[in-house]
Amino acid sequence: MTGQRTPTPRGRVGAKWFTLFTLAWLALWTVQLTPLQLLIPLQLNTPDDADGWISGVVWSGLVLAVGGIAAVVAGPVAGGLSDRTRGARGRRRPWALAGVALSAVSLVALAFASGPWGVGAAWIGVSVGAAVAGAAFTAMIADQLTTQRGAASAAVASSQAVGIVLGVGVIVLLGLGVVGGYLVLAGFVAVAGFVAALWLPDPPAPEAVVAARSARTLANRLAALRDHDFAWLLAGRLVVNVGNALGTGLLLFFLLYGLERDADAAEDELLLLIVVYTVFVVAASLVSGRISDRTGRRVGLVVAAATVQASASLLLACLPSLETALVSAALLGVGYGAYMSVGLALATDLLPSPEDNARDLGFVNVAASLGQLLGPLIGAGLVALAGGFWLLFAAGSVLSVLGGLMTLAIRRRRSAPV
Repeated sequence: MTGQRTPTPRGRVGAKWFTLFTLAWLALWTVQLTPLQLLIPLQLNTPDDADGWISGVVWSGLVLAVGGIAAVVAGPVAGGLSDRTRGARGRRRPWALAGVALSAVSLVALAFASGPWGVGAAWIGVSVGAAVAGAAFTAMIADQLTTQRGAASAAVASSQAVGIVLGVGVIVLLGLGVVGGYLVLAGFVAVAGFVAALWLPDPPAPEAVVAARSARTLANRLAALRDHDFAWLLAGRLVVNVGNALGTGLLLFFLLYGLERDADAAEDELLLLIVVYTVFVVAASLVSGRISDRTGRRVGLVVAAATVQASASLLLACLPSLETALVSAALLGVGYGAYMSVGLALATDLLPSPEDNARDLGFVNVAASLGQLLGPLIGAGLVALAGGFWLLFAAGSVLSVLGGLMTLAIRRRRSAPV
């Protein structure tokens, strides 16, 4: 089965499908990225610690990385199990519901957790739940779409940026604090996630796929990681997301200690930077996703997008200020929005085995999520090494370029245009 491509799904869907699909991803991204950007750094910040503020940066990085490692295991495993699930409730829906429920419960636990160990344990639950639900929702692209994969991927990428603004904006503007913020996030993912999971269609696997799956050996089931194009896509996606996370994951600490802002000013400026970033992510993801659908040329767009992201981090490494941070936020939004939109569409084109769509797309999701969660850990080490933030942003630039160049190793350069 190695090298076999996904059979043609039913083709096109309407506005209702896209609305529900976008809602699902908006909820998942909001509950993953708001704690990463704001709540966990606030919980673990140590301005008065004997070791200084850097210990808070390091603990934040460690906690987020542990959640990322848990997601690496959970996403593909849950995706593979959903590929094999049978029943009246569908094959993707039960896993989407289970992941949403675990995330919501874990967010409540996170609200009342204290110290790195308690916060870390609860964050693992959030990360695992989001990975499980994300694997199920992402598989719906390959299950149900052909000519709209770029548009669906754009919905995922733009929801990521909007989710950060929504979560951080609501918490900062309403003054909810850490506990209130987590409880609001738990309620949001529970309602939005359950609505999307219950109302999105979940067609059964085609009979040919069921028959092929039953005959597969263990070696064949691991074929995705040996597929040349798919493996390079995963590697590039991981590296580019680490580069992105180095530019975004420790922004609150950069404002507090790199630009020496007080806590209130730092929260307000963080929200401003996130809003700028979001506007450009959404615009770039929507435009680039549709361009890639129409032209079928995804690899070149992915490389160009990663290069733009690299320029944003390089600018901030050379000229650290709030003004350059705003320009960098715009460039980072353009690069990352285009990269994530077109990159996910490219991943659905390169799926090696039709009987394992959800599992293999789980690897795709994990590559992005792991990069976002490893970034703060790597960044914390770089900040501690340099005693500041310039090395953090310089490394983000280098990794963004490297990840983009990895995509050039993909041999299958064109998808079928609309």
